[in-house]
Amino acid sequence: MNQIQMKVPDKYEHQRIDKVIANLQEDISRTQIQQWIKEKRITINGTEIKTNYKCIAGDQILIDVPEPEPLEVIPEQMDLDIVYEDNDVIVVNKPRGMVVHPAPGHMTGTLVNGIMAHCKDLSGINGVLRPGIVHRIDKDTTGLLAVAKNDQSHKHLGEQMKAKTATRKYKAIVHGVIPHNKGTVDAPIGRDKRDRQKMTVTDENSRDAVTHFNVLERFSKYTYIECILETGRTHQIRVHMDYIGFQMAGDPKYGPKKTLPIEGQALHAETLGFVHPRTEQYMEFSAELPNDMKRLLDELRRNLV
Repeated sequence: MNQIQMKVPDKYEHQRIDKVIANLQEDISRTQIQQWIKEKRITINGTEIKTNYKCIAGDQILIDVPEPEPLEVIPEQMDLDIVYEDNDVIVVNKPRGMVVHPAPGHMTGTLVNGIMAHCKDLSGINGVLRPGIVHRIDKDTTGLLAVAKNDQSHKHLGEQMKAKTATRKYKAIVHGVIPHNKGTVDAPIGRDKRDRQKMTVTDENSRDAVTHFNVLERFSKYTYIECILETGRTHQIRVHMDYIGFQMAGDPKYGPKKTLPIEGQALHAETLGFVHPRTEQYMEFSAELPNDMKRLLDELRRNLV
């Protein structure tokens, strides 16, 4: 059994234990944390606590991480676009329409199903349904993500995500003409109370979120941009661009109904960079835009849409 120890920083005084741990260990979900509390795997200063415990600065948190359960996800042979692979990490270029990991309603056909058929050794930090998954991209977002083959690599990569040292650059087409050449959206993101399937900018039960963007091209009604993630919250770029009034083209959840002809949001995780967990060398990978985004850009340049 692995153990994780941490100390509660001053800035997390009086915040719920699950939120604090999720902020300190971004590769562990709040749902997982709450389950471990119920299983008495998490103690504060050596004492068992409940899920509504409010932390005090200096609290010593100890987590007994259970051994990974035998995986029940069915391996499926898939034609995966693997950009890089070694004994510690796999970098995959995910296509549009593919869910990253199994969940109710999506137990087959996910990236995890395909990765398990390709590679038998994956880290178990995120449990049975998300083996090896260090970070995620949405179902209809294309592009690069890293998969860890062992717990050491998973922890190393996860720490880079938390420390904001990993490089994550996206290309996107948004509604509207952004007048300034660059900008930063620094706005916390949390669950939308009115629609639990959506995220929103809010100060309540939220986490810090920062997105930088640069304008690449302007069209009559759209803008082609590069987004650089400083944090990696659920739907972050989509929520932040909606927040400043430039919704993602093709986005069925946050964008307008009248949009460009594309199946899903025009958002592509183009660049992924990190320090390799074993060699300590910085590595950076790129993936070309998907054909549907290339087609849209060509049509926008010729004023066809």
